[in-house]
Amino acid sequence: MLGNMMTEPLLISGILEHAIQNNSKTEIVSKRVEGDIHRYSILDAAKRSKQLANALVNLGVKEGDVLGTMAVNGYRHFELYFGISGIGAVLHTLNPRLFPEQIDFIVNHAEDKYLFIDLPFIPIIEAVAKNLKNVKGFIVLCDKENLPKDSKLENLMCYEELIKDESEEFDWPTFDENTASSLCYTSGTTGNPKGVLYSHRSTILHAWYSSAGNAMNLTSKSVVLPVVPMFHVNAWGVPYAASMLGCKLVFPGPFTDGESIYNLINDEGVNNLLGVPTVWLGLLNYLDEKDITLKNVNSVLVGGSAAPKSMIKDFQEKHNVFLLHGWGMTEMSPLGTLNQDTAEMDLMELDDRYELQTSQGRAIYGCQIKIVNDEGGTLPNDGKTFGRLMVKGPAIIERYYKSSESALENGWFDTGDVSTISPDGYMRIVDRSKDVIKSGGEWISSIDLENTALGCPGVLEACVVGVAHEKWDERPLLFVVKNSDECTKESVLEYLSDKVAKWWLPDDVIFIDELPHGATGKLLKTGLREDYKNHLITKGD
Repeated sequence: MLGNMMTEPLLISGILEHAIQNNSKTEIVSKRVEGDIHRYSILDAAKRSKQLANALVNLGVKEGDVLGTMAVNGYRHFELYFGISGIGAVLHTLNPRLFPEQIDFIVNHAEDKYLFIDLPFIPIIEAVAKNLKNVKGFIVLCDKENLPKDSKLENLMCYEELIKDESEEFDWPTFDENTASSLCYTSGTTGNPKGVLYSHRSTILHAWYSSAGNAMNLTSKSVVLPVVPMFHVNAWGVPYAASMLGCKLVFPGPFTDGESIYNLINDEGVNNLLGVPTVWLGLLNYLDEKDITLKNVNSVLVGGSAAPKSMIKDFQEKHNVFLLHGWGMTEMSPLGTLNQDTAEMDLMELDDRYELQTSQGRAIYGCQIKIVNDEGGTLPNDGKTFGRLMVKGPAIIERYYKSSESALENGWFDTGDVSTISPDGYMRIVDRSKDVIKSGGEWISSIDLENTALGCPGVLEACVVGVAHEKWDERPLLFVVKNSDECTKESVLEYLSDKVAKWWLPDDVIFIDELPHGATGKLLKTGLREDYKNHLITKGD
Protein backbone atom coordinates (compact mmCIF):
# COMPACT_ATOMS: atom_id res chain seq x y z
CA MET A 1 0.00 0.00 0.00
CA LEU A 2 1.38 3.41 -0.98
CA GLY A 3 0.83 6.59 0.99
CA ASN A 4 -1.56 9.28 -0.14
CA MET A 5 0.90 12.16 -0.21
CA MET A 6 1.99 14.58 -2.92
CA THR A 7 4.89 13.56 -5.12
CA GLU A 8 6.33 17.06 -5.53
CA PRO A 9 9.85 16.61 -6.95
CA LEU A 10 12.90 17.76 -4.98
CA LEU A 11 14.51 20.28 -7.35
CA ILE A 12 17.34 22.77 -6.82
CA SER A 13 15.17 25.55 -8.25
CA GLY A 14 12.82 24.87 -5.35
CA ILE A 15 15.57 25.84 -2.89
CA LEU A 16 15.93 29.20 -4.63
CA GLU A 17 12.18 29.84 -4.66
CA HIS A 18 12.00 28.95 -0.97
CA ALA A 19 14.84 31.39 -0.27
CA ILE A 20 13.05 34.17 -2.18
CA GLN A 21 9.95 33.71 -0.03
CA ASN A 22 11.63 33.18 3.33
CA ASN A 23 15.25 34.36 3.29
CA SER A 24 15.21 37.19 0.76
CA LYS A 25 17.22 39.63 2.90
CA THR A 26 19.97 37.16 3.76
CA GLU A 27 23.37 38.55 2.73
CA ILE A 28 25.92 37.03 0.39
CA VAL A 29 29.33 38.70 0.72
CA SER A 30 32.19 37.98 -1.70
CA LYS A 31 35.82 38.98 -1.89
CA ARG A 32 36.13 39.34 -5.65
CA VAL A 33 39.13 38.32 -7.72
CA GLU A 34 39.47 42.05 -8.47
CA GLY A 35 40.21 42.53 -4.76
CA ASP A 36 37.11 44.45 -3.65
CA ILE A 37 34.11 43.33 -1.60
CA HIS A 38 30.78 42.59 -3.30
CA ARG A 39 27.62 42.48 -1.20
CA TYR A 40 24.04 41.65 -2.10
CA SER A 41 21.01 39.63 -0.91
CA ILE A 42 19.76 36.18 -1.77
CA LEU A 43 16.89 37.92 -3.59
CA ASP A 44 19.41 39.74 -5.79
CA ALA A 45 21.19 36.43 -6.41
CA ALA A 46 17.91 34.76 -7.37
CA LYS A 47 17.06 37.50 -9.88
CA ARG A 48 20.48 37.20 -11.50
CA SER A 49 20.22 33.39 -11.52
CA LYS A 50 16.99 33.79 -13.48
CA GLN A 51 18.67 36.23 -15.87
CA LEU A 52 21.34 33.58 -16.38
CA ALA A 53 18.70 30.91 -16.99
CA ASN A 54 17.12 33.06 -19.70
CA ALA A 55 20.53 33.69 -21.26
CA LEU A 56 21.34 29.97 -21.32
CA VAL A 57 18.06 29.15 -23.03
CA ASN A 58 18.82 31.84 -25.62
CA LEU A 59 22.24 30.23 -26.19
CA GLY A 60 20.45 27.00 -27.03
CA VAL A 61 21.36 25.14 -23.83
CA LYS A 62 19.03 22.21 -23.33
CA GLU A 63 18.17 19.83 -20.50
CA GLY A 64 21.07 17.42 -20.00
CA ASP A 65 23.71 19.70 -21.53
CA VAL A 66 26.85 19.90 -19.42
CA LEU A 67 28.31 23.34 -18.66
CA GLY A 68 31.74 23.67 -17.06
CA THR A 69 32.86 26.20 -14.47
CA MET A 70 36.37 27.06 -13.36
CA ALA A 71 35.78 29.65 -10.69
CA VAL A 72 36.58 30.66 -7.12
CA ASN A 73 34.10 30.95 -4.25
CA GLY A 74 32.05 34.02 -5.13
CA TYR A 75 28.63 35.37 -5.97
CA ARG A 76 28.81 34.71 -9.72
CA HIS A 77 29.74 31.08 -9.15
CA PHE A 78 26.83 30.89 -6.70
CA GLU A 79 24.47 32.10 -9.46
CA LEU A 80 25.77 29.39 -11.78
CA TYR A 81 24.91 26.74 -9.17
CA PHE A 82 21.23 27.61 -9.48
CA GLY A 83 20.85 29.01 -13.00
CA ILE A 84 22.45 26.02 -14.70
CA SER A 85 20.88 23.21 -12.69
CA GLY A 86 17.54 25.02 -12.51
CA ILE A 87 16.91 24.66 -16.25
CA GLY A 88 17.81 20.96 -16.19
CA ALA A 89 21.38 21.39 -17.44
CA VAL A 90 24.35 19.97 -15.53
CA LEU A 91 26.76 22.13 -13.52
CA HIS A 92 30.27 20.72 -13.98
CA THR A 93 32.81 22.24 -11.59
CA LEU A 94 36.44 22.08 -12.75
CA ASN A 95 39.39 22.07 -10.38
CA PRO A 96 42.04 24.56 -11.61
CA ARG A 97 44.73 22.79 -9.59
CA LEU A 98 44.65 19.71 -11.82
CA PHE A 99 47.32 19.08 -14.43
CA PRO A 100 46.53 20.39 -17.95
CA GLU A 101 46.20 16.88 -19.38
CA GLN A 102 43.66 16.05 -16.65
CA ILE A 103 41.62 19.18 -17.41
CA ASP A 104 41.77 18.30 -21.11
CA PHE A 105 40.52 14.78 -20.38
CA ILE A 106 37.77 15.89 -17.99
CA VAL A 107 36.28 18.60 -20.24
CA ASN A 108 36.17 16.21 -23.19
CA HIS A 109 34.85 13.29 -21.15
CA ALA A 110 32.09 15.48 -19.70
CA GLU A 111 31.36 16.96 -23.16
CA ASP A 112 31.09 20.49 -21.79
CA LYS A 113 29.19 22.82 -24.14
CA TYR A 114 30.31 26.11 -22.56
CA LEU A 115 32.94 27.01 -19.97
CA PHE A 116 32.46 29.76 -17.36
CA ILE A 117 35.87 31.02 -16.22
CA ASP A 118 37.11 33.38 -13.52
CA LEU A 119 39.79 35.82 -14.67
CA PRO A 120 42.81 34.14 -12.97
CA PHE A 121 42.10 30.84 -14.72
CA ILE A 122 41.97 32.06 -18.32
CA PRO A 123 45.62 31.02 -18.98
CA ILE A 124 44.82 27.49 -17.79
CA ILE A 125 42.00 27.14 -20.31
CA GLU A 126 43.99 28.87 -23.07
CA ALA A 127 46.67 26.20 -22.69
CA VAL A 128 44.24 23.36 -23.44
CA ALA A 129 41.58 25.10 -25.57
CA LYS A 130 42.75 23.63 -28.89
CA ASN A 131 42.01 20.13 -27.57
CA LEU A 132 38.49 20.83 -26.27
CA LYS A 133 36.25 19.15 -28.81
CA ASN A 134 32.75 20.15 -27.71
CA VAL A 135 33.12 23.63 -26.19
CA LYS A 136 31.16 26.24 -28.18
CA GLY A 137 32.21 29.29 -26.20
CA PHE A 138 33.96 30.69 -23.14
CA ILE A 139 32.19 33.02 -20.70
CA VAL A 140 34.43 35.07 -18.42
CA LEU A 141 32.98 35.92 -15.01
CA CYS A 142 33.73 39.63 -15.11
CA ASP A 143 32.50 43.11 -16.05
CA LYS A 144 32.84 44.33 -19.64
CA GLU A 145 35.84 46.52 -18.83
CA ASN A 146 37.76 43.54 -17.39
CA LEU A 147 37.20 41.21 -20.34
CA PRO A 148 40.68 40.45 -21.76
CA LYS A 149 41.25 42.04 -25.15
CA ASP A 150 44.11 39.76 -26.16
CA SER A 151 42.82 36.34 -25.11
CA LYS A 152 43.55 33.38 -27.38
CA LEU A 153 40.12 31.90 -26.66
CA GLU A 154 37.60 31.98 -29.50
CA ASN A 155 33.99 33.05 -28.94
CA LEU A 156 34.88 34.81 -25.70
CA MET A 157 31.92 36.35 -23.86
CA CYS A 158 31.49 38.55 -20.81
CA TYR A 159 29.19 37.18 -18.10
CA GLU A 160 27.74 40.55 -17.14
CA GLU A 161 27.03 41.42 -20.77
CA LEU A 162 25.48 37.97 -21.29
CA ILE A 163 22.85 38.42 -18.58
CA LYS A 164 22.32 42.20 -18.31
CA ASP A 165 19.39 42.53 -20.73
CA GLU A 166 17.65 39.31 -19.70
CA SER A 167 14.45 39.19 -17.69
CA GLU A 168 14.60 38.71 -13.93
CA GLU A 169 11.60 36.38 -14.23
CA PHE A 170 11.93 32.74 -15.23
CA ASP A 171 9.46 29.88 -15.03
CA TRP A 172 11.59 26.99 -13.81
CA PRO A 173 10.79 23.71 -15.57
CA THR A 174 9.55 20.71 -13.61
CA PHE A 175 11.20 17.36 -14.21
CA ASP A 176 12.06 14.11 -12.47
CA GLU A 177 13.99 14.73 -9.25
CA ASN A 178 16.48 12.05 -10.29
CA THR A 179 17.56 14.25 -13.19
CA ALA A 180 21.29 15.01 -13.15
CA SER A 181 22.12 18.35 -11.50
CA SER A 182 25.91 18.56 -11.20
CA LEU A 183 29.07 16.68 -12.07
CA CYS A 184 32.31 16.51 -10.13
CA TYR A 185 35.40 14.48 -10.96
CA THR A 186 37.58 12.73 -8.44
CA SER A 187 41.12 14.02 -8.16
CA GLY A 188 42.51 10.49 -8.49
CA THR A 189 46.28 10.30 -8.26
CA THR A 190 46.52 7.33 -10.60
CA GLY A 191 44.72 6.88 -13.91
CA ASN A 192 42.15 9.26 -15.32
CA PRO A 193 39.76 11.10 -12.97
CA LYS A 194 36.29 9.62 -12.68
CA GLY A 195 33.05 11.57 -12.88
CA VAL A 196 30.42 11.53 -10.14
CA LEU A 197 27.03 12.65 -11.41
CA TYR A 198 24.72 14.02 -8.72
CA SER A 199 20.94 14.31 -9.03
CA HIS A 200 18.59 17.03 -7.80
CA ARG A 201 17.23 14.56 -5.27
CA SER A 202 20.63 13.51 -3.92
CA THR A 203 21.81 17.13 -3.75
CA ILE A 204 18.83 18.33 -1.75
CA LEU A 205 18.80 15.35 0.60
CA HIS A 206 22.51 15.82 1.27
CA ALA A 207 22.03 19.56 1.94
CA TRP A 208 19.21 18.74 4.35
CA TYR A 209 20.86 16.06 6.42
CA SER A 210 24.39 17.46 6.39
CA SER A 211 23.20 20.78 7.83
CA ALA A 212 21.14 19.24 10.67
CA GLY A 213 21.75 19.81 14.38
CA ASN A 214 24.10 16.87 14.96
CA ALA A 215 25.84 17.57 11.64
CA MET A 216 26.92 21.08 10.57
CA ASN A 217 24.22 22.61 12.78
CA LEU A 218 23.36 25.49 10.43
CA THR A 219 20.51 27.93 11.09
CA SER A 220 19.46 31.42 10.01
CA LYS A 221 21.84 32.73 12.69
CA SER A 222 24.82 31.05 11.01
CA VAL A 223 27.36 33.20 9.19
CA VAL A 224 29.31 30.70 7.12
CA LEU A 225 32.71 31.13 5.49
CA PRO A 226 33.29 28.18 3.16
CA VAL A 227 36.98 28.09 2.31
CA VAL A 228 36.39 24.61 0.88
CA PRO A 229 36.25 25.38 -2.86
CA MET A 230 33.01 25.55 -4.79
CA PHE A 231 34.89 23.64 -7.51
CA HIS A 232 35.39 20.71 -5.12
CA VAL A 233 32.29 18.61 -4.33
CA ASN A 234 30.02 21.65 -4.47
CA ALA A 235 31.69 23.22 -1.41
CA TRP A 236 30.36 20.33 0.69
CA GLY A 237 26.80 21.29 -0.29
CA VAL A 238 26.94 24.56 1.67
CA PRO A 239 25.61 26.89 -1.09
CA TYR A 240 22.43 24.80 -1.19
CA ALA A 241 22.10 24.36 2.58
CA ALA A 242 22.73 28.04 3.31
CA SER A 243 20.07 29.11 0.80
CA MET A 244 17.64 26.60 2.25
CA LEU A 245 18.18 27.76 5.84
CA GLY A 246 18.91 31.47 5.41
CA CYS A 247 22.57 31.44 6.49
CA LYS A 248 24.66 34.45 5.58
CA LEU A 249 27.41 33.36 3.19
CA VAL A 250 30.87 34.93 3.12
CA PHE A 251 32.94 33.89 0.10
CA PRO A 252 36.73 34.44 0.27
CA GLY A 253 37.40 34.36 -3.47
CA PRO A 254 41.05 33.43 -4.13
CA PHE A 255 42.26 35.06 -0.91
CA THR A 256 42.73 32.22 1.56
CA ASP A 257 45.84 33.36 3.46
CA GLY A 258 45.61 33.80 7.23
CA GLU A 259 45.30 37.59 7.19
CA SER A 260 42.59 37.68 4.52
CA ILE A 261 40.56 34.98 6.24
CA TYR A 262 40.85 36.72 9.62
CA ASN A 263 39.71 40.04 8.17
CA LEU A 264 36.61 38.45 6.64
CA ILE A 265 35.81 36.66 9.90
CA ASN A 266 36.22 39.84 11.89
CA ASP A 267 34.45 42.22 9.48
CA GLU A 268 31.48 39.99 8.66
CA GLY A 269 30.84 38.34 12.04
CA VAL A 270 31.57 34.83 10.73
CA ASN A 271 30.72 32.09 13.24
CA ASN A 272 31.15 28.92 11.14
CA LEU A 273 34.29 28.01 9.19
CA LEU A 274 34.70 25.17 6.68
CA GLY A 275 37.95 24.06 5.05
CA VAL A 276 41.02 21.84 4.99
CA PRO A 277 43.66 21.74 7.77
CA THR A 278 46.34 23.62 5.80
CA VAL A 279 44.10 26.70 5.59
CA TRP A 280 43.40 26.69 9.32
CA LEU A 281 47.07 26.18 10.09
CA GLY A 282 47.76 29.39 8.17
CA LEU A 283 45.04 31.19 10.11
CA LEU A 284 46.31 29.95 13.49
CA ASN A 285 49.87 31.00 12.62
CA TYR A 286 48.66 34.48 11.67
CA LEU A 287 46.67 34.81 14.89
CA ASP A 288 49.73 33.76 16.91
CA GLU A 289 51.98 36.22 15.09
CA LYS A 290 49.60 39.11 15.71
CA ASP A 291 48.64 37.94 19.21
CA ILE A 292 44.92 38.17 18.44
CA THR A 293 42.00 35.84 19.04
CA LEU A 294 38.84 34.90 17.20
CA LYS A 295 35.78 36.60 18.69
CA ASN A 296 32.72 35.34 16.85
CA VAL A 297 33.55 31.84 15.67
CA ASN A 298 31.70 28.92 17.26
CA SER A 299 33.02 26.02 15.21
CA VAL A 300 35.44 25.10 12.46
CA LEU A 301 34.67 22.11 10.28
CA VAL A 302 37.77 20.33 9.01
CA GLY A 303 37.67 17.91 6.09
CA GLY A 304 39.92 16.67 3.30
CA SER A 305 42.46 15.28 5.75
CA ALA A 306 42.64 14.81 9.50
CA ALA A 307 43.37 17.67 11.88
CA PRO A 308 46.04 16.90 14.48
CA LYS A 309 45.21 17.08 18.18
CA SER A 310 47.48 20.13 18.48
CA MET A 311 45.18 22.05 16.11
CA ILE A 312 42.10 20.95 18.05
CA LYS A 313 43.70 22.19 21.28
CA ASP A 314 44.83 25.49 19.76
CA PHE A 315 41.37 26.36 18.48
CA GLN A 316 39.74 25.43 21.80
CA GLU A 317 42.24 26.80 24.31
CA LYS A 318 43.35 29.94 22.47
CA HIS A 319 40.13 30.89 20.70
CA ASN A 320 37.29 28.96 22.40
CA VAL A 321 36.37 27.39 19.06
CA PHE A 322 35.18 23.80 18.71
CA LEU A 323 36.86 21.88 15.90
CA LEU A 324 34.72 19.17 14.36
CA HIS A 325 36.01 16.64 11.93
CA GLY A 326 34.02 15.84 8.85
CA TRP A 327 34.70 12.92 6.56
CA GLY A 328 33.39 11.98 3.17
CA MET A 329 34.26 11.61 -0.50
CA THR A 330 33.35 13.03 -3.88
CA GLU A 331 31.39 9.82 -4.34
CA MET A 332 29.31 10.67 -1.23
CA SER A 333 28.22 14.23 -2.12
CA PRO A 334 30.51 14.37 0.08
CA LEU A 335 29.73 14.28 3.83
CA GLY A 336 29.27 10.94 5.58
CA THR A 337 30.37 11.42 9.20
CA LEU A 338 30.71 14.46 11.46
CA ASN A 339 32.11 14.85 14.95
CA GLN A 340 29.75 17.47 16.36
CA ASP A 341 29.86 18.70 19.95
CA THR A 342 27.59 16.53 22.11
CA ALA A 343 26.23 16.45 25.64
CA GLU A 344 28.50 13.49 26.39
CA MET A 345 31.56 15.54 25.45
CA ASP A 346 30.62 18.18 28.03
CA LEU A 347 31.12 15.56 30.75
CA MET A 348 34.54 14.42 29.55
CA GLU A 349 37.97 15.50 30.68
CA LEU A 350 39.41 17.89 28.10
CA ASP A 351 42.21 15.61 26.95
CA ASP A 352 39.79 12.71 26.53
CA ARG A 353 37.49 14.96 24.53
CA TYR A 354 40.37 16.10 22.33
CA GLU A 355 41.24 12.48 21.63
CA LEU A 356 37.63 11.77 20.66
CA GLN A 357 37.64 14.85 18.43
CA THR A 358 40.53 13.41 16.43
CA SER A 359 38.16 10.71 15.18
CA GLN A 360 36.02 11.38 12.12
CA GLY A 361 32.80 11.22 14.12
CA ARG A 362 29.52 9.41 13.75
CA ALA A 363 27.48 8.75 10.62
CA ILE A 364 24.99 11.47 9.86
CA TYR A 365 21.48 10.45 8.91
CA GLY A 366 21.52 9.50 5.23
CA CYS A 367 24.79 7.59 5.40
CA GLN A 368 25.12 4.05 6.73
CA ILE A 369 28.62 2.78 7.52
CA LYS A 370 30.19 -0.57 8.35
CA ILE A 371 33.61 -2.22 8.26
CA VAL A 372 34.29 -5.53 6.56
CA ASN A 373 37.20 -7.92 6.09
CA ASP A 374 38.75 -8.85 2.75
CA GLU A 375 36.06 -11.47 2.18
CA GLY A 376 33.24 -8.97 2.81
CA GLY A 377 32.30 -10.26 6.26
CA THR A 378 31.06 -7.60 8.69
CA LEU A 379 33.52 -6.82 11.51
CA PRO A 380 32.65 -5.75 15.06
CA ASN A 381 32.27 -2.12 16.14
CA ASP A 382 34.67 -2.46 19.04
CA GLY A 383 36.89 0.55 18.33
CA LYS A 384 39.89 -1.73 17.78
CA THR A 385 39.24 -3.96 14.79
CA PHE A 386 40.44 -2.54 11.45
CA GLY A 387 38.35 -3.11 8.34
CA ARG A 388 37.44 -1.80 4.92
CA LEU A 389 35.00 1.09 5.32
CA MET A 390 31.77 0.60 3.36
CA VAL A 391 28.96 3.14 2.93
CA LYS A 392 25.47 3.36 1.46
CA GLY A 393 22.80 6.03 1.25
CA PRO A 394 20.61 8.19 -1.04
CA ALA A 395 23.43 10.65 -1.88
CA ILE A 396 26.14 8.03 -2.50
CA ILE A 397 27.30 6.92 -5.94
CA GLU A 398 25.92 3.83 -7.67
CA ARG A 399 28.20 4.01 -10.71
CA TYR A 400 30.69 6.46 -12.20
CA TYR A 401 29.71 8.79 -15.04
CA LYS A 402 29.45 6.96 -18.38
CA SER A 403 30.33 3.63 -16.77
CA SER A 404 28.23 0.58 -17.57
CA GLU A 405 29.32 -1.19 -14.38
CA SER A 406 28.06 -0.66 -10.85
CA ALA A 407 30.60 0.71 -8.37
CA LEU A 408 28.98 -1.22 -5.53
CA GLU A 409 29.89 -4.40 -3.69
CA ASN A 410 26.75 -6.18 -2.49
CA GLY A 411 24.92 -2.86 -2.44
CA TRP A 412 27.66 -0.97 -0.57
CA PHE A 413 30.38 1.38 -1.81
CA ASP A 414 33.96 0.58 -0.80
CA THR A 415 35.54 3.88 0.23
CA GLY A 416 39.12 2.63 -0.02
CA ASP A 417 39.65 3.65 3.60
CA VAL A 418 40.62 1.37 6.48
CA SER A 419 38.90 2.32 9.72
CA THR A 420 37.61 1.32 13.11
CA ILE A 421 34.14 2.00 14.53
CA SER A 422 33.57 2.29 18.26
CA PRO A 423 30.58 0.80 20.12
CA ASP A 424 29.15 4.36 20.23
CA GLY A 425 29.46 4.69 16.46
CA TYR A 426 32.55 6.90 16.28
CA MET A 427 34.47 6.11 13.11
CA ARG A 428 38.21 6.62 12.93
CA ILE A 429 40.12 6.49 9.65
CA VAL A 430 43.19 4.38 10.24
CA ASP A 431 44.54 4.83 6.73
CA ARG A 432 43.84 4.63 3.05
CA SER A 433 43.99 0.95 2.12
CA LYS A 434 47.01 1.70 -0.08
CA ASP A 435 48.82 3.62 2.68
CA VAL A 436 48.41 1.41 5.75
CA ILE A 437 51.76 -0.13 6.77
CA LYS A 438 52.05 -3.83 7.60
CA SER A 439 55.18 -4.44 9.64
CA GLY A 440 55.96 -7.93 10.86
CA GLY A 441 52.30 -8.89 10.48
CA GLU A 442 51.06 -5.91 12.54
CA TRP A 443 49.29 -2.81 11.21
CA ILE A 444 50.69 0.71 11.59
CA SER A 445 48.48 3.69 10.81
CA SER A 446 50.40 6.30 8.83
CA ILE A 447 47.68 8.86 9.64
CA ASP A 448 47.95 8.38 13.40
CA LEU A 449 51.72 8.58 13.22
CA GLU A 450 51.55 11.78 11.14
CA ASN A 451 49.07 13.45 13.45
CA THR A 452 51.14 12.58 16.52
CA ALA A 453 54.31 13.94 14.89
CA LEU A 454 52.53 17.23 14.14
CA GLY A 455 52.41 17.89 17.88
CA CYS A 456 56.21 17.95 18.08
CA PRO A 457 57.72 21.45 18.40
CA GLY A 458 59.20 22.58 15.10
CA VAL A 459 57.21 20.16 12.92
CA LEU A 460 55.16 22.12 10.38
CA GLU A 461 54.05 19.21 8.19
CA ALA A 462 54.49 15.45 8.44
CA CYS A 463 54.06 12.53 6.08
CA VAL A 464 54.57 8.80 6.74
CA VAL A 465 55.02 6.08 4.13
CA GLY A 466 55.83 2.40 4.39
CA VAL A 467 58.97 1.17 2.62
CA ALA A 468 60.57 -2.23 2.14
CA HIS A 469 62.49 -3.83 4.99
CA GLU A 470 64.35 -7.15 4.78
CA LYS A 471 63.25 -8.37 8.20
CA TRP A 472 59.87 -6.73 8.84
CA ASP A 473 58.54 -6.50 5.23
CA GLU A 474 57.61 -2.83 5.73
CA ARG A 475 58.70 -0.10 8.08
CA PRO A 476 57.58 3.54 8.42
CA LEU A 477 59.60 6.51 7.16
CA LEU A 478 58.69 9.95 8.50
CA PHE A 479 59.09 12.99 6.26
CA VAL A 480 59.05 16.37 8.00
CA VAL A 481 58.83 19.99 6.91
CA LYS A 482 60.18 21.93 9.86
CA ASN A 483 59.92 25.57 10.90
CA SER A 484 62.66 25.52 13.52
CA ASP A 485 66.35 24.60 13.39
CA GLU A 486 65.95 23.03 16.83
CA CYS A 487 63.79 20.33 15.27
CA THR A 488 66.05 17.31 14.66
CA LYS A 489 65.68 13.61 14.01
CA GLU A 490 66.55 12.96 17.65
CA SER A 491 64.03 15.48 19.01
CA VAL A 492 61.24 14.08 16.85
CA LEU A 493 61.92 10.47 17.83
CA GLU A 494 62.21 11.47 21.49
CA TYR A 495 58.85 13.26 21.27
CA LEU A 496 57.20 10.20 19.72
CA SER A 497 58.81 7.69 22.08
CA ASP A 498 56.14 7.85 24.79
CA LYS A 499 53.18 8.64 22.52
CA VAL A 500 53.11 5.66 20.15
CA ALA A 501 53.94 1.98 20.44
CA LYS A 502 57.67 1.31 20.28
CA TRP A 503 57.33 -0.74 17.11
CA TRP A 504 55.49 2.19 15.47
CA LEU A 505 58.54 4.47 15.79
CA PRO A 506 59.82 5.49 12.33
CA ASP A 507 63.05 3.88 11.20
CA ASP A 508 64.21 7.22 9.86
CA VAL A 509 63.19 10.89 9.87
CA ILE A 510 63.87 12.75 6.64
CA PHE A 511 63.64 16.53 6.46
CA ILE A 512 62.45 18.05 3.17
CA ASP A 513 61.54 21.57 2.10
CA GLU A 514 58.07 20.76 0.81
CA LEU A 515 55.64 17.84 0.82
CA PRO A 516 53.78 16.90 -2.38
CA HIS A 517 50.08 17.76 -2.32
CA GLY A 518 47.30 16.88 -4.73
CA ALA A 519 44.75 19.14 -6.35
CA THR A 520 42.52 19.14 -3.27
CA GLY A 521 45.31 19.60 -0.73
CA LYS A 522 45.76 15.96 0.24
CA LEU A 523 49.22 14.49 0.67
CA LEU A 524 50.51 12.59 -2.35
CA LYS A 525 52.52 9.66 -1.04
CA THR A 526 53.04 7.70 -4.26
CA GLY A 527 56.16 9.60 -5.35
CA LEU A 528 57.79 9.49 -1.92
CA ARG A 529 57.04 5.80 -1.60
CA GLU A 530 58.64 5.09 -4.98
CA ASP A 531 61.66 7.37 -4.50
CA TYR A 532 62.49 5.93 -1.08
CA LYS A 533 61.37 2.32 -1.55
CA ASN A 534 64.91 0.97 -1.01
CA HIS A 535 65.97 3.52 1.58
CA LEU A 536 66.05 1.10 4.51
CA ILE A 537 67.43 -1.80 2.49
CA THR A 538 70.30 0.42 1.40
CA LYS A 539 70.84 1.55 4.97
CA GLY A 540 70.63 -2.01 6.31
CA ASP A 541 69.06 -2.97 9.61
